[in-house]
Amino acid sequence: MMDLEALPSRGYLLTEQVNPASQHLDQLTPLELVDLFNQEDAQTLRAIAQAREALAQTITATADRLRQGGRLFYIGAGTSGRLGVLDAAECPPTFCTPPDLVQGILAGGEAALVRSSEGLEDRYEDGVAVVRDRQITAQDVLIGITAGGTTPYVHGALDAAQAVGALTVFMACVPSEQVPCAADIDIRLLVGPELLAGSTRLKAGTATKMALNIISTGVMVQLGKVYGNRMVDVAVTNRKLLDRALRILTDLTGIDRAAAADLLERSGYQVKRALLMHWTGLDALAAQALLDQHNGQLHAAKTAATGA
Repeated sequence: MMDLEALPSRGYLLTEQVNPASQHLDQLTPLELVDLFNQEDAQTLRAIAQAREALAQTITATADRLRQGGRLFYIGAGTSGRLGVLDAAECPPTFCTPPDLVQGILAGGEAALVRSSEGLEDRYEDGVAVVRDRQITAQDVLIGITAGGTTPYVHGALDAAQAVGALTVFMACVPSEQVPCAADIDIRLLVGPELLAGSTRLKAGTATKMALNIISTGVMVQLGKVYGNRMVDVAVTNRKLLDRALRILTDLTGIDRAAAADLLERSGYQVKRALLMHWTGLDALAAQALLDQHNGQLHAAKTAATGA
């Protein structure tokens, strides 16, 4: 028989409460359902706005750690963990980062991406172990993602990471008075109760994805992976990305597509290097050396070489 004393109710959590706006969800027409979702999803934007300072603090602190050789880890279970894995996986093609710079850790590993293994979220000790297994150190950043805020797996990892001096960030969709956390940075995305009670893959998941987009993109901007609003460190690995690289070069230099293709080839298919070669007349090796001198910051390298 189930031990109810060992299973306290979590109905007090914001993410588990019943939304009065959707009490008759099962009786709505499809159009009414879509309209209600649209109305409720507006709360994700308000939640992001309310967390703006914590998000900015996370960007600054994470970029500082990565500049010094650190890594960024996302960790979570279920939807929260999958969103972290997704954001991490998108960094190498978007910003040409090494695969180990931003890593997503999901309770249950790769198998849990396509098959539910939410039972593993209850294992605090597994969270502790993964910090050891990934050799997380004081240089690194660990962002623990848990919509309801109570996931033992995430708390185990945060506690273990904090013990070794890593920067710890807690991201949850419940207020701090419901679930306190002693992480270095505390991000609360308060979207309110879900339309489908307790289904945090909905508003909570949307707000989490938005927050991760902001953090990873903001960090990469700080690291010089962006020039203006162009992804100048894009990995040219397929026809779509080759076309994007050529368009960046033609737009920012004014040369035609054929000349851009030649420049890109001479640069070793590195858009940032190609731009600096065009603006300075340097060859690929010299352009890369100049970028290295300025920590990959294209604006600074261009100004140093041309004064503009």
